[in-house]
Amino acid sequence: MEKTPGLRADATRNRAKILQSARDLITAHGPQIGMDEIARSAGVAVGTLYRHFPTKNALVNAIMIEIEAGVVAGLEEAVARIEGGGSALAEIELMLRRLAVDMADDRALRAVATRIGAYSPDNVRRHADAALGRMVAAAHAAGALRPDVTSEDIGLLIGTMPGAEVPEPARRRWVELILRSIVPAPVQEGSPGGSPSWTAVPPGAVSRPCDGRDHAE
Repeated sequence: MEKTPGLRADATRNRAKILQSARDLITAHGPQIGMDEIARSAGVAVGTLYRHFPTKNALVNAIMIEIEAGVVAGLEEAVARIEGGGSALAEIELMLRRLAVDMADDRALRAVATRIGAYSPDNVRRHADAALGRMVAAAHAAGALRPDVTSEDIGLLIGTMPGAEVPEPARRRWVELILRSIVPAPVQEGSPGGSPSWTAVPPGAVSRPCDGRDHAE
């Protein structure tokens, strides 16, 4: 017998509540959290949870698919903005900031999921790598990225990104340092090939040379 639209809507809401509760609890307490605790937090019966997700691995895998689908969608939206005339470097900066600051807990959860064998990122990684490659190519075309920096390099840098256990100011600082390392170094006027000195930059500004005027008395 076909379910009524109301029941389908209830099932969809229950699934969403289960996924959100599991995401919060596993991030906070690790994979040892019990399925009964997840069900209680979601406000559903344990049997309802198991009908949606027969095992904890199935539950964690569903969470990761949801998270990674959001990451891929974000990258594809960034590519669309670039192709519409937006700044490729600004999109790369935005991506790094989101991963380092806003999505640190999600990255920690992915590490847990991979460790317990509940998730394999290969399929999603292929889509993400393709989008990142287009972003890097656009940044190169605009002269906004060092010529020797590749999309593989950006992926390598993301792999060194500090996690949620590192204070947020330090994660923001990490982004600033990474951005400075991948953009072409500015050459000071009258000093071809010279190495400029740098001042601290506010969030959102990649870098700027210090010409001494900032400190004039």
